[in-house]
Amino acid sequence: MNYSHFMRFTRSCVLLLAGFAPLSGFGQAPVLQLPDGPNRETVQRICSGCHSVRMFLGRGMTREQWGGVVSNMIGRGAKVSDDAFDQVVDYLATTLPPAKQGGGGAAVAKAATVHKQSLVDQAGADDKQIVDEDAAARGKTVYIAQCITCHGTRARGGDRGADLVRSLVVLHDRYGSTIGPYLAQGHPAGKPVALTQEQIVDLSHFLHQQVGDTLRTGPYNNVLNILVGDPTEGKAFFYGAGGCSHCHSTTGDLAHIASKYDPPSLQLKVVFPQNRAVARKGTASARKPLTVTVTTASGESVTGVPTELDDFNVSLRDASGQYHSFARGPGVKVEKHDPYAAHVALLDEYTDKEIHDVVAYLETLQ
Repeated sequence: MNYSHFMRFTRSCVLLLAGFAPLSGFGQAPVLQLPDGPNRETVQRICSGCHSVRMFLGRGMTREQWGGVVSNMIGRGAKVSDDAFDQVVDYLATTLPPAKQGGGGAAVAKAATVHKQSLVDQAGADDKQIVDEDAAARGKTVYIAQCITCHGTRARGGDRGADLVRSLVVLHDRYGSTIGPYLAQGHPAGKPVALTQEQIVDLSHFLHQQVGDTLRTGPYNNVLNILVGDPTEGKAFFYGAGGCSHCHSTTGDLAHIASKYDPPSLQLKVVFPQNRAVARKGTASARKPLTVTVTTASGESVTGVPTELDDFNVSLRDASGQYHSFARGPGVKVEKHDPYAAHVALLDEYTDKEIHDVVAYLETLQ
């Protein structure tokens, strides 16, 4: 086919498709739209790139719960400024509140299709395991037969076994990729668990289901009494192994902290201090920004909030608002200053008991 024939063929295809285009709407349901409300355009602009409208409709949450979801998305790489965060969360909390409060959440819930997947199920890394509920049901029987005695009914662990919801073996697992080898070699020094590959995959689905159900958007998201720790041991951890006193003072930044936050919010401030969904006196709390210091080969040093940071370039705005950009290479030194680095490091170290103990201690700082 020569060029002129090819162009005529292409134009014919375009015209043919254009003729069929209007037919695509016949018999289809109306396109779902987010409810009217202030900042709807902001939500559409930020969220529609990854999520469909259907993911939001039919889900009613409090401002704190929606804030937790948006913060989760930020943690996964979503680019949301502080102002946009407030706009998105305010819109969602206003137009899609809990059903018991009436309004948009309840009205839309009746019209929207009920889905088994939660918001967290529909978002995340490209290799995030998608839970098959039938496989998870089969995996539950495997769990009951092999694991429940030590790890508990919800896989949260106990005196005889680890908390599997927080286990790195489970969190890194994809369809049995890490659970299978771990069980085959024996844990921690016990006999290998003899399971078929199908049973391992089913067990993987069940454990990932437990992880999802434990998150804020799962069925167990009702606030529980978390003041179950020992304040004395919490104080010892604060000044000892936790290293909290290196950055914080109970007579300084933490003075009367318990009068500013309720216990659940206080625990979130301990574990995820960068979470802007934790509100104080009805407003979103401010976050301390990540900063970088760039030192060039000539000795010039600039510190500011990064606007771009990758393996090749780094750009930032200093305290005066001046923009700076540098190409990374020999002689260029880049230092990151994360004000929450110590909290992030503790996530892999402290236990649930230590978290509860610290919160119980901070609750005494009225």
